[in-house]
Amino acid sequence: MAGELIHLDNKHISVDQMKMSVDRVLQCYIRNMFGPPSPLIENYLREAGFWHVAMIGRGCKLDPKLISALLERWRPETHTFHLPCGECTITLEDVHLQLGLPVDGYAVTGSASSIDWGAICYELLGAISDKINGGRIEMRWLRDTFPEPDNDSTELERIQYARAYILEMIGGYLMPDLLRNLVHLRWLLKLVDFRAAGKLSWGSAVLATLYKEICGATRPNKAKIGGCLSLLQSWVRFRFPFLRYRVDHPYTFPLITRWNHSASYVRILTSLEDIRLLLDQRSEAEFQWIPYEDLTIRAVILDEFFQNPNVWHVKVPLVNYATVEMHQSDRVLRQFRFRQPIPVAPEVFDEEHKVDLRQLHTDWPRFWSHYIEM
Repeated sequence: MAGELIHLDNKHISVDQMKMSVDRVLQCYIRNMFGPPSPLIENYLREAGFWHVAMIGRGCKLDPKLISALLERWRPETHTFHLPCGECTITLEDVHLQLGLPVDGYAVTGSASSIDWGAICYELLGAISDKINGGRIEMRWLRDTFPEPDNDSTELERIQYARAYILEMIGGYLMPDLLRNLVHLRWLLKLVDFRAAGKLSWGSAVLATLYKEICGATRPNKAKIGGCLSLLQSWVRFRFPFLRYRVDHPYTFPLITRWNHSASYVRILTSLEDIRLLLDQRSEAEFQWIPYEDLTIRAVILDEFFQNPNVWHVKVPLVNYATVEMHQSDRVLRQFRFRQPIPVAPEVFDEEHKVDLRQLHTDWPRFWSHYIEM
């Protein structure tokens, strides 16, 4: 059974790292926002489902060694980390409570190609970047072109600024790709109507992207990783007390904002080899299966985020344009206070992992219709 389940060892970093003279430390990327969003766009961000997540994008520093050590334990076959405590993973619950993004809604998908991206850019942002390459624009252009609105700004200017702000969040820390300082304009097509945008499962899109990036980074020849690495890192700190630095500050929502404050790193081991040893020696006894049940944490989570907790543990495909990844919640039921039976064999997504946006003019809702309808 184990031989059938684990079939990617021939191209997995966990095998090759034992032969490496120098440990592989991945290049990780995040682009923090300069400051909190203007109150003048609060209503638009709330309608689109991005108000809470707009609180998190400042002061986050990534730990590439921590991320690299953990990724050695990730199995693309199951979308879970394999550790002495058992299988565990980042779930829709973590996305919902850590980031404050909606996880129950329509798939974020559609066409990712356009005859004239410049025209779309002008229609929805009121300005055209002189550098549009493959539907992508520079993040710096967004920041330079859209100053924070003041009380004299028009409603249209505030709407355009809100769209630009959301694009910065997506390209900077929610779904950054390996092109780093670029963001694709396909996201802009989802921000035509903020109320319609608020009905989309942005959290599922973020998690699908992160799963795909983690799966890709398990290959030994990979040097970089994209996706929402601040979520991955915060998940580690909530679940593994021995990898958590001390923060003398109350919990706030979204929960990931806990790490935006000054902290004490006393007795925190930081070398990749030490982190590996800690995961081996202490995860079985100390892994936190249900950290959000802590009353001090639960007290800061808004009631609206408990309206439909059943969606957190549904085994469901996560679709995001060219990406489809399975939410393997059935393998980590202890994270939801359930008894863990022997899980069924996961679906094989090897062929799906080969699909990307380079398949131009693809109708992604039709292409993935089987998964969207599940």
